[in-house]
Amino acid sequence: MPQILINGRPIEARAGQTVLEAAQENGVFVPTFCWHPQLSIAGNCRMCLVEVEGRGLDIACNMPVSAGMHVLTDSPDVRAHRKAMLQFITLNHPVDCGICDKAGECRLQDYHYAYNGEASLSADPKVHSTKYYNLSSRILLDNERCILCLRCTRFTHEISKSMALGVERRGDTSNIRPVADRPLGDDPYSDNIIDLCPVGALQSRQFLHRTRVWYLRATPSVCPGCERGCTVQVWHRKPEWHVKALDPAQNRSIARVTPLENPAVNGPWICNKGRDLARIFERQRALEPMLKGRPVPLAEAVETARELIGRARRPAALLSNWGSNEELAAFRQHLGTLFSAHLKRDREAEPGERSEDDLLIRSDKNPNSAGVRAITGAAASVPDAGTDLVLVWGEGCDFAMLPRGAQVIFLNAYLQPENGHADVFIPISVQTERHGHYTNFQGHISEFQPCFPRPEGVSDAESLFKSLAQPARVHA
Repeated sequence: MPQILINGRPIEARAGQTVLEAAQENGVFVPTFCWHPQLSIAGNCRMCLVEVEGRGLDIACNMPVSAGMHVLTDSPDVRAHRKAMLQFITLNHPVDCGICDKAGECRLQDYHYAYNGEASLSADPKVHSTKYYNLSSRILLDNERCILCLRCTRFTHEISKSMALGVERRGDTSNIRPVADRPLGDDPYSDNIIDLCPVGALQSRQFLHRTRVWYLRATPSVCPGCERGCTVQVWHRKPEWHVKALDPAQNRSIARVTPLENPAVNGPWICNKGRDLARIFERQRALEPMLKGRPVPLAEAVETARELIGRARRPAALLSNWGSNEELAAFRQHLGTLFSAHLKRDREAEPGERSEDDLLIRSDKNPNSAGVRAITGAAASVPDAGTDLVLVWGEGCDFAMLPRGAQVIFLNAYLQPENGHADVFIPISVQTERHGHYTNFQGHISEFQPCFPRPEGVSDAESLFKSLAQPARVHA
């Protein structure tokens, strides 16, 4: 354990660490552009320059620690060189801050104000380049903003292994470009390079010019796209910035989804499917309880369901593997002794979707199959032919495959033809409207928080199971 001094403070570094890693691990800030803990060291941005007494200036990202080393991270020489580097980086960088989606999250902005803060020294016109280059159907590239940190190219070479990006030409005409026979659009992890980009060069088509990040709040959640259960941040509009006149629907919409780093589950990455949760959650909702397609008050629907449960001799339940651990526990507590439980897959892989790989993606496209098995003991099976009542919870059920003559209680969140076919239909909340936990295939439990209020007339499955367990009223 070599001991070093950083800004006069003794620090026990680990053998094999770099100065940058030792500094960050001990709460000492060193600015970086190109360095990332999950990528190889490029050392091309030079922003992490530090001064080592007796040795001068060197980049901290590629400098191994050695016993007795005295490091200064903010000396006058260090600040002067960082200022010079920022003058170089911004030499041809456009002043796009007013229209750039990275505003509020841009490292170049932050470092410019911290270490430079001056207008460009050059009197020559800036070198212009491609402003909106189509990297894929999901990503636009602004080459004028690119600082050639090469995080994006290293990601496609080292993490996603698509080898989809490289650099063409040299000097001030260098550009990031896709490799001709390896389209970036085929990389299911491509949107991670948008997060990796420290400036506004890589832009998400979904998020482009939609809103400013300071209007948004990031709520911790879990991606339900497969049994990996990646932890994510769901970005939505802050209540104090709610839109009142133009389009109030923005107040209940997902602006974007980004990874929430979790070393035990997904590290700092998610796949592109996790970015598209708005397409899943913002489908047209079912808001009215129904009896055979006839809208009724919620109390009447619940009472009818109680009557069906009370009369049933062999009831079965098809459990949703999008249900939270709390909802599954409520089912087991209140209805577990009444129903035989069966595990149902709410969603299957979509056409063209990658089924499974060695990085994150799993073949089971549901977040809580492990939770269903662990909490209720249910297995992937179907009700037998003698079943006279089926409680269908969630999507993915083919009603034609249910036992002939069985009555159906259907709990679902979205508009579907089956809603009107069920004997009792009750609309339920979705993940973004409640708090809960999922258990992934490895047994890791991750928490999600509500982003939006539950719509009027919609129930939570957790409280609904308790209500359905009550005996039906006796009619005179």
